[in-house]
Amino acid sequence: MNNANMWNSPVLLLNSTFEPLNVVNAKRVLRLLSTDKAVSVETEGYEMRSSKGVVLVPIVAKMCYFVKRPIQRVKFSKRHVLMRDNYTCQYCGDRNTVDRLTIDHIVPKVAGGQTIWTNVVAACKRCNAKKADRALKDSGMKLARPPKEPKFLPYLRMVKKNAATHCWDKYLFISDGNSPFLLRGDLPHMAVAKK
Repeated sequence: MNNANMWNSPVLLLNSTFEPLNVVNAKRVLRLLSTDKAVSVETEGYEMRSSKGVVLVPIVAKMCYFVKRPIQRVKFSKRHVLMRDNYTCQYCGDRNTVDRLTIDHIVPKVAGGQTIWTNVVAACKRCNAKKADRALKDSGMKLARPPKEPKFLPYLRMVKKNAATHCWDKYLFISDGNSPFLLRGDLPHMAVAKK
């Protein structure tokens, strides 16, 4: 991996309680590590050399202090709607690529429908044209499932699919049978150097 790709490689950042905070790039995590604000939990073997020596680039890092923040919400965007609906038209069920999908308002904008999670679904261009500016009941079409606002943890799982690293599974509560976080047992213990 070259340095440009390594700086932007995804790293799962955990709170001090091991709950997922966010996915950040390696450059951000290395800054947190160098200022003793975070510790490396898992590495994949990539090295960065600096004047201070060699640092293994983590793929999972943990904050050294608890970060208190409000309940995380997923930002509304076309990309996130398509991810939520698994790139599948919610009317006909066809799975498509991003360029063949659009978002459709269940209650049309001309009828006062809002652009919010619960009123927008992924639709292929054919179904979107067929429904047009009619209400769902007037169009004679049915939804595969009602739209909901996605929760933050499943969103991180979707991001993980693109990052393609299986060591995140236990921190994102994806069952592989070996996740210590799916059990009621202890969390892994970290040796943190005392100052």
